[in-house]
Amino acid sequence: MRRVVSLYLPYWSTDRISRKRGVSPSEANAAPSRQPLVTAIESHGRKLIAAVDALGRSLGITPGMSVTKARTMVPDLDVLDADEAADAQGLERLALWAGQRYAPFVAVDYPDGLWLDISGCGELFGGEEALVKDLFRRVNGSGLTAQIAVADTAGCAHAVARHVPAGRPVIILPGDQKKAVGLLPLAALRIPTKVASDLHKMGFTRIEQLIAEPRGPIARRYGHELYRRLDQALGHAPEAMAPIFPPSLPQARRGLLEPIGTADAIAKVIGDLTDDICAALMRGGTGARRLDLHCERVDGQYQSVRIGMASPTRDARHLTKLLVPRIERIDPGLGIETMILIAPIVEPLRSAQADLTGDTHRGPDLGALIDALANRFGYDRLYGTTPCSSAMPERTVKRTTALRECTDRRWNAVLPRPGRMIEPPEPVQVIAMMPDHPPAQFVWRGKRHKVVQADGPERLQGEWWRAKGLEADSPYLVRDYFQVEVEGGGRYWLFRLGDGQWSSTGPMAWFIHGAFA
Repeated sequence: MRRVVSLYLPYWSTDRISRKRGVSPSEANAAPSRQPLVTAIESHGRKLIAAVDALGRSLGITPGMSVTKARTMVPDLDVLDADEAADAQGLERLALWAGQRYAPFVAVDYPDGLWLDISGCGELFGGEEALVKDLFRRVNGSGLTAQIAVADTAGCAHAVARHVPAGRPVIILPGDQKKAVGLLPLAALRIPTKVASDLHKMGFTRIEQLIAEPRGPIARRYGHELYRRLDQALGHAPEAMAPIFPPSLPQARRGLLEPIGTADAIAKVIGDLTDDICAALMRGGTGARRLDLHCERVDGQYQSVRIGMASPTRDARHLTKLLVPRIERIDPGLGIETMILIAPIVEPLRSAQADLTGDTHRGPDLGALIDALANRFGYDRLYGTTPCSSAMPERTVKRTTALRECTDRRWNAVLPRPGRMIEPPEPVQVIAMMPDHPPAQFVWRGKRHKVVQADGPERLQGEWWRAKGLEADSPYLVRDYFQVEVEGGGRYWLFRLGDGQWSSTGPMAWFIHGAFA
């Protein structure tokens, strides 16, 4: 099911200028002596206001008003020349950022908004609501005033974002677009102002009134554009949105002589696209960490899928194997006429020496396995581990996503830790000489183990910088660890709880915390 986000920036032109000046709108509004900011354009020898900031709107200044009239209302008005080209370039940069972070398909909704097709992207953020909340928080935190709506259609999301100022993201449930737009004014349909005004004079104040009326007479008078916009908002007619792609990114494109719609035909084109993009990656000395496949249908709609890789790669065969299972998520409609493959995230990748010995037993390709599992079952079903800087064993490892970024952190070779940690540590019965001798034997899970070699103790006594410096004084935190080897070759990691001097440090009980490979 398609889900579209409409990001509306009601004060885009003035917010952009304020950010360029180094002043956020929140700081500007808090200043007691701030001047309202507007932009103006030349029209038939007069200067007309093109954009107004929030303070100017609150004082009654509106777009289309002459600058002379506005100055009679606010004498100290700050007027700048409008720069439509700079506004458009700024929106395109914002769209490229949103495409990197939230969705493979982002289109610019000139002059003051964006469209994001987030179909299937919600699972990467823990749900659709979490995705739009993150988008809303980041856009507002950057100094831009934003209104966001999510719906099944671009027209419905556009209308709600601009005519329902809720102060937070508005999510229209799937299939509820008719209910969502019914109470909105006709101007929400993106029709000419004169048409909306004429219909208002005829008594049409809400979209639900237009839906209930017969189409014939109104369509003959005002043309079919009115009902085309209505059908697009309700999901009865397709609406084309042109996605924006960074020209600097590696990409491959195929324009097809005839539209295709079968899985085999799409898979064949995918194979050609991966060959082309891998050749571009080879020339740049990089490998892809993410690929976006965009399919343009004959009705102008785009279908998009995204895959991620655990490590940079330019193996065309591997990339094709990851993309082909995603064909089931593509709705070809009446046919696909253009397919585009883009690598939005790339990393340096050195050339590897080919194996000239004929040895085919080179071990498993762990990166390919991670890619296959993560892209098939979901990124949230697979995780990896990474080392952390900590003195306590239970804090030296944390979970990360399987498709994690590269890190320079390494395990501490001086203080080896078990490959298998037991959480929580399990109690064992130990026979050992006191106070600092290692165990001679221990019983774990009903089985007795005789120790033949041991190394230790290694004392761990918390991290004083945690818990406001009180962790070193916390009970049951002093541990003496021993690495022991038992008859039969097993190697384990045991510790004694307590220092033997203060009872508050522990009862001198023994636990097993891990096993070495």
